[in-house]
Amino acid sequence: MEVIARLKGEQIAAMKAKDKPRLGTIRLIMAAIKQQEVDGQKTLNEDEVLAVMTKMVKQRRDSVAQYQSAGRDDLADVELAEISVLEEFMPQPLSDEEVDALVKEAIATSGASSMQDMGKIMAILKPQVQGRADMGKISQLVKANLA
Repeated sequence: MEVIARLKGEQIAAMKAKDKPRLGTIRLIMAAIKQQEVDGQKTLNEDEVLAVMTKMVKQRRDSVAQYQSAGRDDLADVELAEISVLEEFMPQPLSDEEVDALVKEAIATSGASSMQDMGKIMAILKPQVQGRADMGKISQLVKANLA
């Protein structure tokens, strides 16, 4: 549980530094993880924790877009600050070349030949790219390679 340990350590550091925005975001992350553990009645593993954090980043990006379209840059700035804290605990994102190579490898591994096989490919890719690449972009890349 490397991510959880880092979160706890950073939470203590933020408390000592009296960095309220950072502390608040870390507490939000910890609360979301705890909520998933309570709902599922089990302790989350690294991949599940990353899935929770990925979902949080996606929610905040959607909020930023909505706030900016409504002219509420003050609220968008708060969400962007939370995204930057969340991304500190996420694994390094994959480059476009790495994503492309993974997609081609998954297509070859699954023996996919049409769009009907997209589910198989995505099932192979999801554990490899969880938290490291946008699944929407990967989906588009898979579609482009299958077309």
